[in-house]
Parts: sequence; C-alpha cells; structure tokens
Amino acid sequence: MDTIASLFSFITTPVSWVIVQFHKVYGAIFGADTGWAWGLSIVSLVILIRICLIPLFVKQIKATRAMQTLQPEMKKIQERYKNDKQRQSEEMMKLYKETGTNPLSSCLPILAQSPFFFALYHVLNGIATGKTIGVINEPLLASARKAHIFGAPLAAKFTDSSEKVAQLGASLTDVRVVTAIMIVLMSASQFYTQRQLMTKNVDTTVKTPFMQQQKMLMYVFPVMFAVFGINFPVGVLVYWLTTNVWTMGQQMYVIHNNPTPGSKAQAAYLERLAKHVTHHGKVRRRSERTIVKAIVVKGRDRNEFERKFINGLSKAGLAAQADGTVVKSESAVAVEVQDDGTPTTGGAAVKRQQPKRQTKAQRQSGSVKAAGESEPTTSLTKSEAPEDAKPAAAEKGAAKPGSGTRSKAQSGQRKGPQRPKSPSKK
Repeated sequence: MDTIASLFSFITTPVSWVIVQFHKVYGAIFGADTGWAWGLSIVSLVILIRICLIPLFVKQIKATRAMQTLQPEMKKIQERYKNDKQRQSEEMMKLYKETGTNPLSSCLPILAQSPFFFALYHVLNGIATGKTIGVINEPLLASARKAHIFGAPLAAKFTDSSEKVAQLGASLTDVRVVTAIMIVLMSASQFYTQRQLMTKNVDTTVKTPFMQQQKMLMYVFPVMFAVFGINFPVGVLVYWLTTNVWTMGQQMYVIHNNPTPGSKAQAAYLERLAKHVTHHGKVRRRSERTIVKAIVVKGRDRNEFERKFINGLSKAGLAAQADGTVVKSESAVAVEVQDDGTPTTGGAAVKRQQPKRQTKAQRQSGSVKAAGESEPTTSLTKSEAPEDAKPAAAEKGAAKPGSGTRSKAQSGQRKGPQRPKSPSKK
C-alpha cells in the first residue's frame, strides 16, 4: 500500500491541497469538524475535476460516434479476413488511420480521472489509519476523523469490523446502512446512464457487435460497482456517486441538444427544431445551425428523420441552406405573388380549390338563362342589319352558269366553276 501511495504522491499532494482549501470555505459555514464541511469538499473536488475534463468528454463523444459510423466497415473487414487475424488487425489499423479515429478515445474521461480517484482513496485511507498524507497535518487529520455523514465516518468501509468502526466513533449498523444505500445509488445511476445511452442515443439503423457490447456493459458495470463498492470508504463512495450523477446529467444534456444521427433522440430533437424553425422562420442558435448544415451537406445520405425534417420545412415554405440558415423557398414566394398578397399559413402554398358540383336543375336553369340572355343580342344584330344589303350580297355572290369567268375560290372550295347543288326534295 505504501508503494502504491508513493507512486501516486505526485497527484496525492495536489488533491489533498484542493480538499483542504474547500474545507476552509465550508468549515467556516458548517463547522470544521462536521461531515457537511468534509463531504462538500469532496463533492466540490469532483465538480472541479469534471469541469476540467469537459474537453475530453467532448472528444469521447466524437470518438464514440466515429466508431459507430465505422461499424459496418469493421464488420466487412472481419468477415473478409475472418481466417487471417493478422491481416484483419492490419486492415483495422489502416481504417482507423484513414478516418482519424481512435478506439481508446472513448475511454479518455475514465482514464483521466483514475489518478484523482486513487489519490482520494489514499487520502481517505490515511485518515482511516491515522496517517498524515499530502498537506493534511495532524489537526486536519483529527478533524476529518470526527466528521460523519449521516452517522458514518468518511474513512469507514462496509467490510470494516465493529472494533475499527468504534475507534472512529460510530456504530457498525450506521456504517453498513449508509454504505449500502450509497452503493445502490451508485450502481443505479451507472445503470441508468448506460441504459439512457443505449435506448435513446444509439443509431438504430445499424445493427453491429458494438451495440451488443454496450448492452452487456450496461449490466456488467453496475455489478462491478456493487462488488468493489463494499471495499470503498464512505468518502470515496461520495466521490464516485457524485461523478456518476454528473455524468448522467452531462449525458442527458448532450442527448437532448446534440444527439447521435439515426437515434430516437435525434428524431425527437429534429421534431422540436422543426416546430421552432417553423414558428420563428429562422434558426437562432449556433449549435442548431451546425446541425442543419450537417444535414444539408449529407444530401441523399440523410436518414429517415433528417429527410422528414427537410420535407417538413418544405411544406412550411422554408428551405435549409448550406450554411445552416433557413430562408423562404421560391415556391412560397410564387404563391404570394399569384394570390396578390393573400396571406398564407406559415408561407405554405395554398391548394387550388375545385369548383362545387352543380345539380341537374341548376345546370338546366343556367343553360336556359344563358339562352335567354343571348336571344336579344341575336335579334338586335339581325334587326340592325340593312335590308337592302341582303340582295346586294346575293347578287354579288351569284355567278352566271356557263360563264367562262372564274370567281375567286372561297376558303374550303376548289378553284373553277362550282357544280350546282341538286334541289332538295320537299
């Protein structure tokens, strides 16, 4: 134990210093020897560490999505070189190099906070054994040994004997009840975090072994936390429970605002975004413009939810641009010009209405009315025509039979003399 502690001495001293600084602040509020002062110091340490690890968390998200995208290609390589493991490994490394992905990037946050976890474990173990460590001197050590969280000392464990717990000024029942509740909460938060990732933020269009591995880890991790948790001091359980709750909240935020393409979370996000854009007529946030830009760039490679989003904008008379903005489409403008300023709902095109079908009585009354209106016009035209114009026209149009002169052919008649029509029989 001393050898391991010496290996982590480079991180143990900074961790103990941070805890002492937070303890000074909370000790002035709640009292130096209270469990609130020491417990909140550990919680503040976790929050500080996780804030520093946010860039790694973002990198983890990108790496995880890149690995999900590569799963079909990885499966093809495994099937193609299933009998040649060396060639399979070479092709995998080549694929990672070409795409710029790293399978270990998804583990970066866990690996990065592991030194802090071990450093805190050794600090609390030193408090339990009565040894000073880092910047924690004798007065601080005595104060920490008096601190209890709901009746359980910071350095107590579930597996400690009643004598050891009595030396810390507590009962074995209180220690085991408090540690059991914290272990259950720690395992439940880990399970919910993993389940949330699998049910909402995984591309459901691609079935790969990666998804099966994630489902297996969803059940394995909580069991591991429960098994190892009985050997953790109460202070370490506070640390791990706090970091699990932080991870759960951080993941909920990411799933809500930046979901994985093809997942159920993306369907819900695009539905909310479509309502927002349709109502306001524009994209206001930078993160939303980034997502719209990525959808436009995909073109024909869009998934079902992305196509539904683009079609919804088109129905609303809007069009997504390559820079992530949204403008009114040309069809909406044409409708507005044709309707002479008639307002449309959300800029959508107005459907052409079909005329109402008339009954037989209405059609007959309409035809009679039209005929009645046309008769005065016809009679007026005939009455207005001069009477002596008709004989003139008849004489002019008549041709003498047998004459050699040829009249000009009227339209639709042959040139030359026309054959007289036979008289009609009465």
